[in-house]
Formats: sequence, structure tokens, C-alpha cells
Amino acid sequence: MKRPSLTSLYILFSISVFLLGAFVLQRCDRVLAYLLSNKEEGDIVFQSLPHGPLVNAIEDITHSEWSHCGILLKRKGKWVVAESLLHVRYTPLFRWVARGREKKVAAFRLKTMELMDPEKLKSGIEVYIDRPYDYRYAPEDNEIYCSELVWNVFNEQFEIQLGHWQKLGDLDYRDHELFIRKMEGGNLPLERPMITPVSITTSKHLKAVFPASR
Repeated sequence: MKRPSLTSLYILFSISVFLLGAFVLQRCDRVLAYLLSNKEEGDIVFQSLPHGPLVNAIEDITHSEWSHCGILLKRKGKWVVAESLLHVRYTPLFRWVARGREKKVAAFRLKTMELMDPEKLKSGIEVYIDRPYDYRYAPEDNEIYCSELVWNVFNEQFEIQLGHWQKLGDLDYRDHELFIRKMEGGNLPLERPMITPVSITTSKHLKAVFPASR
């Protein structure tokens, strides 16, 4: 068998480097596009987390690419995202965007921004800081998941209900029943109400501001 020439190897190497560079540049462009976009405190941001059993279940059950969300605000002059991931915390915006799968971001904003009071927003978030993540998606607030944090803060501080609560049994849970039962110690809580990231995106109180308005 004829060995490839040095010229052929060089061409293949160059093509590989070019494709890798284009891939990395595309991801960087997505991060920069949002970082340079118009942002407001109180924007709700959505992303797809890296694949795993829980993320796959969320996205499949809700038929949405958005498996995580948080609230944008400023702390000490810097943009951060208030989120529940492992626990409720503040994450620098650059790190939050860069962490997402394919670096894709969606951002939604209240249609009536005169209702937004950044100080009330921050006070509402502080109530939940350091509470653990709720892997069972139960409605009690001693543990809390990402979209529940968003819903609670806007409901409690501004009396705005974003999205709608749905029972697990009304969602497309069947392909992930074994995983759910494992998380629930064998139970299948079909009557459990939950608020999902994609449900928040459909709220009549919100408009899409990134990547495009609706």
C-alpha cells in the first residue's frame, strides 16, 4: 500500500486546522454576539446545558432545546446570571454563556419594563441564594430548580406569573420513565406540577430580545 506523501499529509493537516479554527471561531462569535448585545437587568436567559441524563430528560420531555435558565443582573458593575445549578448562585455572564452547549443563548424581557425594579429583583433573588438544586422538581421551595427560581422571583416581587405550571403526566415523560423513577426512589409523580424553561418563553408578559424579537 502506497504511503501518503508529505504534501498530502500537510494538506490534510491544514484542512483539519482550518475546520477546527472555523468551529472554534463560530462558538466564540456566538459568545461575543450576546455579550455585545443590548442587555437589561431582569432579562431571562436560556441555554442548553451539556448532555447528560437529566438534561436529556428535560429537553425531550418538554420538546425544547432550552434545558436551563436564569436571571440577568448587575453586581458591582458586572453582568452576572442568578441561577440554580447545584445551588442558587451568581455566575459571571461570560462563564455562563461559554458553558452552554454550542454557546447558544436566548434572552427574553418583560414587555412592560417600567414594572422592572432592579433593587426589588435583587432582593427577591437574595432570598434563595445558596438553596440546593431540586433534582426532583417538586414545588416546595427548600430546594429549587432553575425555572422555579425565575417564576418565584417574578411572582413574588412583581406579581407577574411567567409561563404555566404543568403536571408531569401531561408532558412527554415516557421515554425517560426509568430515569424519573430512579430519581424518585421508584415513584412516578404524574400529578406533580412543574414550571419548565420552555413554558416561561411562551409567557404573554415576555418578548424575545436575543437573537430576535417576536
